[in-house]
Formats: sequence, structure tokens, C-alpha cells
Amino acid sequence: MMRNLKTLGAFALVAAAACGTKEAPGPLEPTGTTGRVRFVNMITDTTRGRVNAILEGVPFGVNLTYGQSTPATLPSPSTANYSAILTGNRTMLLKRTADTTNLVATVSFAVASGQDQTVFAIGGTSGSAVTSFVLEDANPDIASSATRVRVVNLSPTAGAVDIFITAPNADLSAATPTFANLAYKSASTYATPAPGTYQVRVVPAGTAPALRTAAVSLNVPSLAIGGGAGRTIVIGDRNIGGAPLTAFVLTDR
Repeated sequence: MMRNLKTLGAFALVAAAACGTKEAPGPLEPTGTTGRVRFVNMITDTTRGRVNAILEGVPFGVNLTYGQSTPATLPSPSTANYSAILTGNRTMLLKRTADTTNLVATVSFAVASGQDQTVFAIGGTSGSAVTSFVLEDANPDIASSATRVRVVNLSPTAGAVDIFITAPNADLSAATPTFANLAYKSASTYATPAPGTYQVRVVPAGTAPALRTAAVSLNVPSLAIGGGAGRTIVIGDRNIGGAPLTAFVLTDR
């Protein structure tokens, strides 16, 4: 693997504590300008949905199932929320874990200096094409008295939604949406709630206040966020597509 990295100079995996985004020196550090990348498998096809991610000829994640991300799933010491990748145009191949001669998708993206981004593989339901959704992530330092939370809607079944991040069991009829009318394949801005434990509920966009409780399509009953933490909540279909909806919480920092 080290020979491949020296030859290609495409990227490197950086060791970091899984609870934060500060990297410690690692054995595979790149020598040029870098951005940081993570990959999330959201392929809704059980046949093609378990994949190996190969970035510029080097394994980036192996045996990734629905909702899993890399490099967080790599063996220690490479476990981290993101990997440092050399700037420039990059290509990731997704291959079936059970048959690596089977190419599921080719994902192309550009890495900019100092930028964090998440590359999602999406689609696949009923044999449809697997495509990608690339999202820039904002990960500034956060005070210990604050947090940063956003939501990404990757559920074609849900359509546009209103999201409520409230105290547990708060009355939805009296609540204001934290994020309103969030369309499919879009990301919210970042909210900055105080550290604590929250409930996250999703309803179709524009649902009348009195009808919200009965219309909840996704419920995360307990989301604990500590001071200085950043989280991305991903709304998705189930692993074969369609309802019931599911949620994944990614650690940004």
C-alpha cells in the first residue's frame, strides 16, 4: 500500500481520534496541499450495496454496508472522520465486495485545499443507476458551550420535509421547524443548539401544526450532542429503498 501511495501520490489516510477532526501525525501523510474527504454508502440495493471503495487505485474502505462511512471504518490507526487527500480531480471506484470484478459506480470529485467534503453514493433501488452526491462540510472550531448540527435529505421517498430538533417529547404543534422545506438531495444550514440531548422528528413539508404528531415519518428519540461537537444527520430510505425512513448520524468533529 505504501508503494502505491508513493507511486500515485493521490491521497493519504491520516490517523485521528474518532471523536474529533484534529489529525495526529500518521504514516501515510501526503506532502502537498490537501483537503479532507469521507465517503458514505447510501446505495439502496442489497445486491450491489455492499462495496469496496477504491480511491486512485488504493483501498479507501472495505465491505461498506448501507449507512457506513469511511475512513471511520478503517482499522486503527487510520480510523478518523475524514482522510487528508491531495488536491485535484479524484476518482473513486465502487466495487462489489462479494465480486470485485463487478464495478458498481465510478465517482469523480475535486478536492480543494483546506476543504472538507462528504461523498455519498446514492440510488440503486430496483436496479437503477448508482450515482453520487458531493457535499461541502463546514467544520470550524466550536466553543465548548456550543454545537453545530445540520440535516441532509437523501430520501427520495420523503420528498421535501420539515425537521424539528427539540427537547425530548416537546409538543410539535407549538414548535417551529429547525429546518423547513428541505428538499431531496439538499443540505440544511447549520443550527447551533446548546450541548444536550434532543429529539429529531421529520414531517412532510408544510404539515399543519395540529397534524404534525400523526404525520411524523422519522423519529430519532434521543440525540446527545456534547460541547464542541459537530454532527450531520442524514435522512435516507431503508436499505432497499422506500419507507420506513431511516437516519444516520455522522460525526463531523
